[in-house]
Amino acid sequence: MYIEVIKHSKKWITLSTISFIIFLGMFLVKGLNYGIDFTGGSLIQLNYTNNITLTEINKELDELSVEIPQLSSTARKVQVSQADNNVIIRTAEMSDKETEKLLTNLQTLGDYKLERAEKVGATIGEELKTSAIYALTIGGLLIVLYITMRYEFKFAIAGILTLLHDVTAALGVIALLGYEVDTPFIAAILTILGYSINDTIIIYDRIRESLRKKSDLTFGEVLNKSLNQVLVRSINTSVTTLLALVAILVFGGDSLRTFTTTLLVGIGVGTYSSIYISTPLVYLFEKKRDDKYEPKKDDDDDNSHPEEKIVV
Repeated sequence: MYIEVIKHSKKWITLSTISFIIFLGMFLVKGLNYGIDFTGGSLIQLNYTNNITLTEINKELDELSVEIPQLSSTARKVQVSQADNNVIIRTAEMSDKETEKLLTNLQTLGDYKLERAEKVGATIGEELKTSAIYALTIGGLLIVLYITMRYEFKFAIAGILTLLHDVTAALGVIALLGYEVDTPFIAAILTILGYSINDTIIIYDRIRESLRKKSDLTFGEVLNKSLNQVLVRSINTSVTTLLALVAILVFGGDSLRTFTTTLLVGIGVGTYSSIYISTPLVYLFEKKRDDKYEPKKDDDDDNSHPEEKIVV
C-alpha cells in the first residue's frame, strides 16, 4: 500500500481545518457538562449487606427528588457495583439535613455501611479546573520543547497543531454527547496528547533518517516515502488499541463511559492526524526546501541529469 499524501497536502489541510472548525463549534455551542469534581457537590458511598440494583436505587431517589431537587435524575449520578453491593451517589451539594434524610430513606432498601459522605465545595472545583488547564498547557509546551530539541521548531509547530486538532475533536464530541466531565476525563486528554504525539514522532524519526541519506528524491518525495514506510505500523498499533477501548466501552459500565469515549475519539482522530496533518504541515512549512538541493552527480558519469536532486 502506497498513498500519495504530500501530493495532496493542501486538500488534507483544508479538510482538517474544516473538521477542526466543526469540532470547535460543537465545544463552544454545547459546552462541557462539568461533573461534581469541577462544580462541587456531595458524594455518598454505601455498602449494602444485601443485593442491590440500580433500578431500586433510582426508584427511591426519584421519590425523594420531590423534596430534595438535587436528587433529580438529571442532577445526580449513581454507580452500583453488583460484585460487592457498593453504591456511589453524586449530587449537587446538599445540606446536612438533606443528606441525613437521604441516608434514612435508603435504609428501606436494606442494611448498609456508610463508607463515606463527602462534600466538594465550588472553590475546590474551580481549583481543579484551573489545575487541569495548567496541566494541559504545560504538557503542550514540554512537547514543543522536546520536538524542537530533537528535530526542528517547524516540526514542533506542526506537531502541536496536530495535537490541538485531536484534543478539540475529543472536546467537541464529548460536549455534543453531553457526557459528564470529571477528573478521569483530564487523564484521557493527557493520554491523547501522549499517544498522538507518539505516532507523529515515529514518522518524524523516519523522515530524519531519510534526510540524512543521499537520494534523487525531492524533499516532498522523501516525506511521502518516509510516511509510507511507517504507515502500516501506525495503523496496526492504533487499531489494536481501539479494539481494546471498544471492549471497555461496551462492558465497562457508565462510570468509564466518558473516559473511554474520549480516548476512543482522540486516538482514532489522532491516527488520522498523524498521517494527514502533521507531515503535510511540515511540507507546507518547508516546501521551499524542494528547491534547495543541488543535482546529484555521479563521479563515473559526466552526463549527470541536472533535473535530479538530492537530499542532504
